[in-house]
Order: sequence, then C-alpha cells, then structure tokens
Amino acid sequence: MAVAVLNTAAAFFPPRGPPCPRIRRECFGFRCRSSHSDEEEYLVDAPVSIGDGFSFSGGKYAEGPSRFDEWFAQGKMVDAHPAYCSKGKAKDPIFGLTMGRGSQTTDDVFRWFCVEAGDSSNPSIILIHGFPSQAYSFRKVLPVLSEEYHAIAFDWLGFGFSDKPQPRYGFDYTLDEYVSSLGSLIDELKADNLSLVVQGYFSPVVVKYASYHQEKIRNLILVNPPLTEEHANLPPNLSMFSTFLLGEIFSQDPLRASDKALTSCGPYVMKEEDAMVYRRPYLTSGSSGFALNAVSKAMKKDLKRYVEYMREIIASSSWKINTAVCWGLRDRWLSYKGIEDFCKPLNLKLVELPKAGHHVQEDSGEELGTIIAEIIGKRNVNF
Repeated sequence: MAVAVLNTAAAFFPPRGPPCPRIRRECFGFRCRSSHSDEEEYLVDAPVSIGDGFSFSGGKYAEGPSRFDEWFAQGKMVDAHPAYCSKGKAKDPIFGLTMGRGSQTTDDVFRWFCVEAGDSSNPSIILIHGFPSQAYSFRKVLPVLSEEYHAIAFDWLGFGFSDKPQPRYGFDYTLDEYVSSLGSLIDELKADNLSLVVQGYFSPVVVKYASYHQEKIRNLILVNPPLTEEHANLPPNLSMFSTFLLGEIFSQDPLRASDKALTSCGPYVMKEEDAMVYRRPYLTSGSSGFALNAVSKAMKKDLKRYVEYMREIIASSSWKINTAVCWGLRDRWLSYKGIEDFCKPLNLKLVELPKAGHHVQEDSGEELGTIIAEIIGKRNVNF
C-alpha cells in the first residue's frame, strides 16, 4: 500500500502569511439556539484570550501546540482514487482565503487523512464520519475499539485534512463520485474481515457502496442515518451552504461551517480545543468552503434518490450484510419517527442512545464504541 506519513502539521499545510494584529479579548461565549423552545441552550466554550495568533469572535487560532497537532501526528496520508482530469491550477475563491495545496489536482491520486488504532491483524472496522464532520469526531471511539479490533477513521475528500480539490479540477463531489472513491480507499487500505460504521448523511453513500461489494463486508452499523422519506431533505443549517451566492459566503465561515453545524443538531457542548480542530481547515484555505458548498449542492440534488435506494436495498432479499442501527434520541435534524417501523420487520438490531444527538460519536463516544464492539463481536461468533 502506497502511503506517505506526515508527522507534523507544518508538513501538511503551506507556510502562512504574516500574523494578524494582536487583539485583546476579555471573554467570549458563542451560543447556538435550537428552534425548539423546550430545549436548553448550548455553549461553545471560548476561554479568556490574550490575543496571540489569529483571534476572532468564536475562538482563537494560536501559534503554539494544540489538540490539532496531537491529532494530526496520529494520522497518515493514504493515496487513493485517481484524479479524473487536470485543468491546471484552481482559481482562488471570490470570498474567503486563497486555495491551499490540497485544493489543486494531484498528479495521479488524491490523499486521504487516516488515523488507525489497534493491531492490524485483528478484524478491521472502518469508521466513516457524516456531513459535515471529520474523522476527529471518532477520537473517543477509536481507543475503545482498538482493544480487540483494527479501527480506522478517515476524512472524506473535501473534509478535515484530506485533499479538497476545487470542483471541476479532479473531483466534483457528487454522491456517485463518493461511492467510487470510497471503494478506491478501501481497496488501498486492504482491510480484512471488514465492518463499516457510518454516521449521518453519508450513510446512503456507504450503503450503495456496500450493495456492490457485499462479499467484502461482514457488518454494517448505521448511526443516525437519513432512513425515512422525511429525512431526504437537508436541515436549514446544512442546506444554506447550497444557496446561490450566500452559500459560497457561508461556507467560508468557520463558525457556520463547523461550530454551528456541530452544536445545532444535539446536546453537544464543544470545548474550544476541539472546536479549533474542526475550524482549522477553514482557517488555512478556502478549499474547505468550496468543498462544503459543492457537497451541499450534491446532497440537495441526489440525497432523496440515495435514501430511496438505501431503504429498498436493505429491505430486499438480496441484502446479505448484518446490519444494525444506532440512534441518538436527541437528534434535532432527523426525527426518530418511523425508525422502529423500518427496523422491526427487517429484524434489524436497533440501539437507542437517550443522551446523544445527531453526532452520536461526539456526545457518547465511549458508549458508542462499546456498542459497536458488542454488536460486531456477537455476530462474528456466528461465522
């Protein structure tokens, strides 16, 4: 497997320009209110800042060691999925930062950021984040699974610290492209005894891939997937990224693209040190915003078709993969209504997590890791 390992964040990102002026802020709190009046208010922590580095309303980008550096040092870059064409250098966005190196078409294949935990000789579990999120969201799940499994979490193209080619410069972010690119990555990882865990709006993409490769996959665990007809439309906090002109502006805003998207869908209180990991891609390059805008448009166009296919294939007699659904009951984006009605006739195992929201791995990471291990462990005994 051709891989390139990077040990520091500096090796991944190009040099930044001169630092912004020092700004002194005494304190700050960024609050996300739910549209549901009976729900409590959640706070994105922002401690007192002296103003070093790049300060802005909602957090601080410091020049010293950070949680980002620790996380990035755990991962490696895996080359997978060919760029379909080369049109030269991508143009900088009208709104936002200049395009980073990862936004340009590569010579041959794209680079995916992956974090592994556990013995590679153990059965493999691939953890797949939702939209919009990062592999970082599984940081609490990985240690739990690593005790008995080989766990791998990755950033989709366009997210986190994987490549983010500008649309029409090698990758257009269509759902069909995500299906094929996932296949390229899994082939490159050469994982055996494979189980897939996918959260959120990328679930239909993973199910479609799985339907083509059932011989490779032993278990599939869907975490708060868009499983009913009512789920086929993105919530306002995500669909706004696809609107004309405003979508391009909003997708370049770290607070809208990361903080609000993570805190508006459930009981997630984001710590500042975690928030900065999610913001980092949006603070270093305009390519993250381009990708977010493109994926949102693709979801708006094709999510309904993909949800319908997912429901049909899982319910069909041709579906042979052991499948379970884990559901955070405090999801503000996807209603629990209809989930039991879908799972029960198909004899799908359904696990409820009362304290978790849409991003279950953020709200109840250790608990989700234990549930995954139990589901897969019991089923592997039957093989």
